Amino acid sequence: MKIGFIGLGNMATAMIGGMLGTGAFQAEDIIGSAKTQATAERVSGKYGISTGTDNKNTAFLSDVLILAVKPVFLPEVIAEIKDVVGDRHLVISIAAGKSIDWIEQEFGKELRVIRCMPNTPAMVGEGCTCICLKEKGADTAVSAGDKETALKIMNSFGKAYILPERLMDGFIGVAGSSPAYVFLFIEAMADAAVHAGIPRKQAYAFAAQSVLGSAKMVLETGMHPGELKDMVCSPAGTTIEAVKVLEEKGFRAAVMDSVEACVNKSKNL
Repeated sequence: MKIGFIGLGNMATAMIGGMLGTGAFQAEDIIGSAKTQATAERVSGKYGISTGTDNKNTAFLSDVLILAVKPVFLPEVIAEIKDVVGDRHLVISIAAGKSIDWIEQEFGKELRVIRCMPNTPAMVGEGCTCICLKEKGADTAVSAGDKETALKIMNSFGKAYILPERLMDGFIGVAGSSPAYVFLFIEAMADAAVHAGIPRKQAYAFAAQSVLGSAKMVLETGMHPGELKDMVCSPAGTTIEAVKVLEEKGFRAAVMDSVEACVNKSKNL
């Protein structure tokens, strides 16, 4: 099975790095094409995969074709490759805002299409990916084998979840884009630690490890985040004082509004 990437930007290289890093796939299993020769050479040099600038050739040589270009460029890419994409291909799109029906309309034919949305922690094997299958009524239009292929690829660099396509925009808001929110949170906490006298390198390590550990507690204990929060907040202690300030500043509302803005942007792409 040859997996081809059209587009070798940040998300595609995060996926490739995760796929190779976990050992689920080998470099010879993956090919890719980029807009510029410089990008193609950089990715080839870093990951040892075969790359080029010919999208049509990548599509022709692939069994699984991953469309990893920005939504604005997807129409021209599909127009370029549609003559060589057919029944033998499993097409996986990671473009935000472009539905399975839209993709088929652009290709001008029915295809085996799966829509996915991974996030950049794929690069370190901790991605969170939504998988949406093409459906017609109650029957899926892709095979069980296609579903397993998509799950194998996406689970190779984290955890993948099957969701109805109508929930994709919500997933983008809470998982696809959220690493940026978390990085901003870590940066802000580290800045505060530096202000308190901690060296910056240590400040980033302390903040990032605390976020990592907190997330792991949610996943592994199954406890409600509010309950875990209460466990840290001693009466009249330092933590509840900080939580009080976050509530006064509208922390939760700001996060909810940010996710909602992301969801709405995805719907309008």
